[in-house]
Amino acid sequence: MYKKEVAPVIPSRDMIAGNPDAPIRLTVFGDYESAETRELNEVVKSILDSFQGSVNLVFRHFPMTRIHQRAHKAAEAAIAAGQEGKFWEMHQELLTHPHELGTTALKSHAREVGVVNKKFLEQLMNSDFGWYVQDDIREGISLGITEIPALLINGVMVEKPLSLSRITRIIKKELSNHKTASIVKSKRKAA
Repeated sequence: MYKKEVAPVIPSRDMIAGNPDAPIRLTVFGDYESAETRELNEVVKSILDSFQGSVNLVFRHFPMTRIHQRAHKAAEAAIAAGQEGKFWEMHQELLTHPHELGTTALKSHAREVGVVNKKFLEQLMNSDFGWYVQDDIREGISLGITEIPALLINGVMVEKPLSLSRITRIIKKELSNHKTASIVKSKRKAA
């Protein structure tokens, strides 16, 4: 009997922008229909540029479906695009077009960023990646997230406001702590 081969799904937690080995990890929980998530995205892009090699980013989906009915399906579309290595392109596309998140528009956005999967629309209609969005939501809830956007730096929740200057200060402090820890570690090895 023929057995259908199923490729493993890459979850959003494994889609990293920037240096995967960077000492600082930013984790954003957000929603593609949220204006605040779009604002934080601009701040995070600036930080990734300023701290190239030292900071990376993971975006986790936390659609607020009571007020943003299309955010869950948009999150599924981002994960679907990620299966072809197009997560970050799709992520930016969805944040750029927050009022165009219907199923047909999502297929168009996917085509725009270079997704070639012929079953993309079918997978979206069948919610093939819905469980992965739900995994992000469950993890966010377990971390105490109740509103978006939420930002964690190396796993520690950052209090609002999430301004560029505030986040930059925290990152500089974390980098300083990391350098100090590395020096201590190398001195111990030498001893």
